[in-house]
Amino acid sequence: MTAIASASSTTIKDATPSPQSTGTKRKRWSPRALLLAFPVPIAVLVFWSLGVQFGWNLPFGIRMAQLPTPSQVGLRLTDLFFGGLVPGPYSGDIFRHIWASLVRAASGFGLAAVLAVPFGILLGRSKTVTQLFEPLINVVRPIPVTAWAPLALIVIGIGDRSAIFLVFLAAFFPMLISTSAAAAQVPPRLLEAAAMLGMKPWKRLLYVVAPASVPGIFSGLRVGLGLAWALLVVGEMTGVNIGLGAMIMEGRVVSQIDLIMSGMIIIGILGFLTDRFLVFALKVISRNRPVLQEIK
Repeated sequence: MTAIASASSTTIKDATPSPQSTGTKRKRWSPRALLLAFPVPIAVLVFWSLGVQFGWNLPFGIRMAQLPTPSQVGLRLTDLFFGGLVPGPYSGDIFRHIWASLVRAASGFGLAAVLAVPFGILLGRSKTVTQLFEPLINVVRPIPVTAWAPLALIVIGIGDRSAIFLVFLAAFFPMLISTSAAAAQVPPRLLEAAAMLGMKPWKRLLYVVAPASVPGIFSGLRVGLGLAWALLVVGEMTGVNIGLGAMIMEGRVVSQIDLIMSGMIIIGILGFLTDRFLVFALKVISRNRPVLQEIK
């Protein structure tokens, strides 16, 4: 017991980040880093503008002459938020669509996380659970969300529930696989030490396996969150009238490419902001333990 406690305290001391390394991380958003964040987006905007102006043809049959200019998309984005610039039903009405999409994405993602994380821990540590469920998981997992959409419309019906179900499917399997892999890689010595201290099997899962799997779990959460936003448009194709995906589909119907691209940009920004919030929330919950210091 004394040897284990001594070794644990030594490990914790070794794992604690030094002031020098912490200071290095704090400089991540230094003026130099901020300056380096601008050249690539500016180059993309210049390339986009020149491509539209000169009608460049890119690989995969992309005809840039069909695209709006960056200024036209900027005008549409401004109109979506403030109104009065471009006539149409979406002028100044974007916040209602953003809120609807946020609720659907958060609902599907939250449900997926609640189910995938504990199931993934069991899947990673129990041979019986693995043998029972792994064949079915490997059959269902490759089915694309777009293939589930018609079935969801028939079985669930038109509305929010179908959209949330499809977002759930998109986020569930990355979380499950990442959590399962992390749980399976927990060092046996940790479990042996817990068994020597008299911990019951379920307590080992809760107090040893789960904390040791946090980096893998968190990676799965971030991938799942990204896929939830990426496939939100598919979810909102199921007959809903409010939401960013519905707005993008309406832009396709009326051939308003600037509206489509504006919706894409807003989804990208929301995905980035929610990912940053997820990183911040986990660091607060974990109280900045060393195991999560490298998460950015």
